[in-house]
Amino acid sequence: MGKLIKNHWARLIVLTAAIYQVAAAIEGFFWPKVFWDFLTKTLDPAVKPVPVLQIINLVMGLGMLALEWPLTFIAGTTFHRSLEARLALLPLTALAAVLLYQGTNPAIYYLTGSVVYFWAYSEGETVCAKPWTLPPRGGGRPARA
Repeated sequence: MGKLIKNHWARLIVLTAAIYQVAAAIEGFFWPKVFWDFLTKTLDPAVKPVPVLQIINLVMGLGMLALEWPLTFIAGTTFHRSLEARLALLPLTALAAVLLYQGTNPAIYYLTGSVVYFWAYSEGETVCAKPWTLPPRGGGRPARA
């Protein structure tokens, strides 16, 4: 049985959340609603008449897609390989998602991905330069005959 590579698992969770967030942002253009409008109406200007929150969610969702399924110019960079950057960026993206009514599920997925990324970070996992590859076994030392 193999060992669970937590950063790959977290990447799949965050990819799912990012796709969901992009869909929620597009839906928010047609049906603008703030999730917290049952408590207060002060956030309503963020979604209508100018769709600021929807645009923020669309940009953040596309940004997370570009980071997690890395574009060619992002793959292998220090930013792409940094778990710390992901741990700093994911709560902000989840905050933007939870403000939009359609984005509550991606916010939960982002927080779940953050927990799994933190688990990977605490166990010393690294993100490989080439996407979707495995780290070398045993620290790269050759085996004895």
